[in-house]
Amino acid sequence: MSTSGIESGQAISHSSTIARRQAVTSDKAACLGRMIEIRLIEDRVIELFGEGLIPGTTHTSQGQEAVALGIAGATRPDDTVVCTYRGHGIALALGMLPEAVLGEILGRQIGCMGGLGGSMHLSDPSVGLLPTMAIVGASVPVAAGAALTAQVLGTDRVAVSVFGDGATNIGGFHEGLNLASIWRLPVVFVCENNLYGEYSRINRTTPVADLALRAAGYAIPSETVDGQDVDAVRDAVERAAARARKGDGPSFLEAKTYRYSGHSRSDKATYRPEGELEAWLERDPIRLYGDKLVAAGTLDEDGIERIWAEQRAALEATLARVLESPRPTTAHMFTRVAASES
Repeated sequence: MSTSGIESGQAISHSSTIARRQAVTSDKAACLGRMIEIRLIEDRVIELFGEGLIPGTTHTSQGQEAVALGIAGATRPDDTVVCTYRGHGIALALGMLPEAVLGEILGRQIGCMGGLGGSMHLSDPSVGLLPTMAIVGASVPVAAGAALTAQVLGTDRVAVSVFGDGATNIGGFHEGLNLASIWRLPVVFVCENNLYGEYSRINRTTPVADLALRAAGYAIPSETVDGQDVDAVRDAVERAAARARKGDGPSFLEAKTYRYSGHSRSDKATYRPEGELEAWLERDPIRLYGDKLVAAGTLDEDGIERIWAEQRAALEATLARVLESPRPTTAHMFTRVAASES
């Protein structure tokens, strides 16, 4: 049985991920380009699902790009990031190649997991991304475990747990924060508060609007940041990561953000109050960051348009390569399974 397709997909994933990660930390135009890349890929994913090309389900993150780039810009490739099933944007921000991400979403051998995991299970150890979690709140205790590993080994690595507002009502969230606080684990908890846990608005499920308040119960310092502002998120994560690396324990960051799409594939989000989406579109993180770069003289409007055009062309070329990649066979399910004789 040949596994060359999966192996070549892994080779592609590991060849340029570090360079992609470094680009967004040192080049503001590259950071904007990555945000645009994420937006275009997520929009295309919705179209591909409608065309019947994506098996299973998928959850996109349009509107939350600033959180993803803020985390990527403030952490190192040898840190550990654990995020949710809405993880395409974070995977791309950390440096995963579009081929690896789209290939996995489309169930192709070029995907980061050989097409076996699908949309909700992206992973790339070269940039520290553990397999994304399909279970709500699961990233919290898993990241605490990764932080414990760093602590026991005596490294200065940091674990980052990314989760949504709904996860703060899950038992694993409270257990994870409690453990992290008691053991002073080097972990940064980042809550993407996009106001909705699946289809339920936060005011219908949670008694507090500012989720950072919940960290006080575990003696964990917290901060609420504008999740539509890349620089604000990056600065907050940098402060929290520096604290963790010094041995001062965990921090909790609440990023106020919004998802422009529904919860998953066919959800039209008709449950949103009138005018809410439009208000958040006025604070589109890509436009806000682009305006900031124009004001600083880093780019002009023509330069931003060129980035959009370049990213559109790159996406179509990537998609063509991905669709040429074969799907995994049933036999591929057993290529990453280990067994030992007693």
